[in-house]
Amino acid sequence: MGSQDKNKSIRRRGDRRKNSRSHNPKQIAKGQGASAVPVSKASRSGGQPVLSRCKIWTFRFVAVIVLPVFLLVLFELGLRFSGYGYETDAILTVHKAGQTFCYNNPKFTWRFFSPQLARESEPYMFPAVKADNTCRIFVLGASAALGVPEPAFSFSRFLDVLLHDAYPGVTFEVINTGITAINSHAVLEIAKDCAAYQPDVFLVYLGNNEVTGPYGAGSVLTPFSGSLPMIRASVAVKSTRLGQCVTQLLGSLGQKNAKPKIWRGLEMFKDNQVRAGSQSLQAVYRHYQKNLKDIIFVGQKNGANVVLCTVGSNLAGNAPFGSLHRADIQKADINAWEAYYSQGVDYEENQQYGEAVTCYLKAVALDDAYADLHFRLGRCYWAMAQYDAASGAYLNARDMDTLRFRADAKINDIIRKTAAETQVILADTVAAFEENSDYGVPGDTLFYEHVHMNVKGNYLTAKTIIGQIDKALPESVMKYRLPETALLTQEACLRQLAYTAWDHHRIADVVLNDYLKKPPFNSRLYAQAQIQTLEQDLALLSHNMTTSVITDSLAQHAWAVERRQNDWVLHWKYGRLLTEAVKDYSAAVQQFRLMQPLLPMSWLSYSSLASVTKALGDTDGAIAFYERTIELNPICGRAHFNLGEIYAQKGLRDKAMTHYEQAITWEPGCVPAYNELLKIYMSQHKMDKAIEIGRKGLDFTPDSPVLLCSLGTLLARTGHVEEAILQFQAGLKIDPNNAAIRQSLKIIEQETGF
Repeated sequence: MGSQDKNKSIRRRGDRRKNSRSHNPKQIAKGQGASAVPVSKASRSGGQPVLSRCKIWTFRFVAVIVLPVFLLVLFELGLRFSGYGYETDAILTVHKAGQTFCYNNPKFTWRFFSPQLARESEPYMFPAVKADNTCRIFVLGASAALGVPEPAFSFSRFLDVLLHDAYPGVTFEVINTGITAINSHAVLEIAKDCAAYQPDVFLVYLGNNEVTGPYGAGSVLTPFSGSLPMIRASVAVKSTRLGQCVTQLLGSLGQKNAKPKIWRGLEMFKDNQVRAGSQSLQAVYRHYQKNLKDIIFVGQKNGANVVLCTVGSNLAGNAPFGSLHRADIQKADINAWEAYYSQGVDYEENQQYGEAVTCYLKAVALDDAYADLHFRLGRCYWAMAQYDAASGAYLNARDMDTLRFRADAKINDIIRKTAAETQVILADTVAAFEENSDYGVPGDTLFYEHVHMNVKGNYLTAKTIIGQIDKALPESVMKYRLPETALLTQEACLRQLAYTAWDHHRIADVVLNDYLKKPPFNSRLYAQAQIQTLEQDLALLSHNMTTSVITDSLAQHAWAVERRQNDWVLHWKYGRLLTEAVKDYSAAVQQFRLMQPLLPMSWLSYSSLASVTKALGDTDGAIAFYERTIELNPICGRAHFNLGEIYAQKGLRDKAMTHYEQAITWEPGCVPAYNELLKIYMSQHKMDKAIEIGRKGLDFTPDSPVLLCSLGTLLARTGHVEEAILQFQAGLKIDPNNAAIRQSLKIIEQETGF
């Protein structure tokens, strides 16, 4: 090869190297080569374009985040558009006569309870925009704040009377948002909703249900969680229609079987005992403290001053609901403990209190966790006039109680500490209770049972609060304060609230028969002696309920209604008195009608009107009122049952059955609805269906003599004689004097020889 050819060959090899370098991806990425491409290039596999890294990650973000969120939002909007689900705000709004008004949402607690167990606040209504010279106070809490067993005499009602008397010229809106069985997880949500409506004061009386309420360590309503972020996420999710849908689906898959099916009060929690010092209880305390601080933050952020109240409980008159031994106690110590305890009980029953105390203290040395032991010690110390020792023992009994329905010392410590740290106002109601109790130990003189105050306790609470609330009221209100004016007395307040002998008798009946005679109240130490005393008191009240007493009660209601015409509670109470005591249904209609403009969005006035209209014989009018009741509150089982009764009387059996079915759906313990359905199926000769209904009713209300008798009769007619006898015998165990069961059992025994 010549030199010229050799040079050409070298140049060709150089060109090939140059071209190779110009197409090297690494070099192109660095901007090298003759034709560098900044974004894309031909692939090695045949010239197809490839995506940049930025586009790949954008695609991934859209696929993993944006698209699922978009689909969830679309699903949520679809559910809302179709009308699925329920509003979760505590406060709803309605436009009336060109003005916006706020009212309570009866479905608020559905996020925390099943609809069949859900509780609601007393009805309220107020203008969304606060008027001039108006002070708006929101009361936040649970059943003690609500005023159970009779909210008409809650401390918020006393406070309203006291404030209006002390500040003439100011309109006070004391809005009680308290709801039975809720705790700080729910109250925080209520506070957020209240904050949107120009609050002047948040008044917080809260702490009894922290363990047994939603997400508490002893709750049967929602699963316990030690993680506050998880709890709040759950509450937030259930505020969406999608979350409600998922919750309903999970319930239908069997999770609801672990929850109570009907409301049974404190009895529902009897198997959920929580020891003092447990890790789950410490989590409850942490959650409560954080929720309390957040309630304060929400209030202050929205212009409200906050008043925290310590939470009182009955120490001397309410024995513990549950007791457990120390978790790590040895069997030998248990045996010795039981011997000392048993011997102490014998001494106590023989009124040898010193000897009893000696035995009980030996038991305490072995195991100081047993709540009943401390309560017995308190009783003995009290009998020996050693009141300081008795007070300490009673406090220990409450704090060791494993069915934790009462705010313990730690809860009240948190309230005091939080008030100091956040510099909010403290109303120390516990201290007021102690100062107004014999030897500083609150008992039955202030409470109906464990935590619910009687009229004296509620008045004292209101009086304690108003002593501090001056610090919370705006200056525009304070200028109206009457100088050197004594507060109204308890008797003067009760007169304005129309507390009469009839109310006293009715409340005593409710407390005895709906509370103290039922579990877990009737299984406490000394419960039977307490019940016997209250039965005697109630019998005396009944004996004294003469015509003249009723007449006086009517007069007191008439006076109070005339003085406070915009107080719907007084109209409702007056209507009930006219209905139940003297059966003056026409006059009752007038009072219930006066409620309607004050509570146009509440089902209560319509339900009340329906009952008296029905009593007057106007069934068509009653139907209209019951239908309006159900429109406002679709899950009102009692309204469905009453509608069913009217339709049955009219011969409209299909409509009657529809409403009876709705009644047992929303109120599974509605015994009359089961009984009426059973009768209808029997008349249609659908015996199997009738038996099925009877058994279903007994699943929910196994202690119903009415259903046991009806099912027993049905079983006897269908040849199931032995099972029928068992039903009748079960009914007699519950109600030994039931004449219908006795007669049915006698007939079946005579006819069959069993």
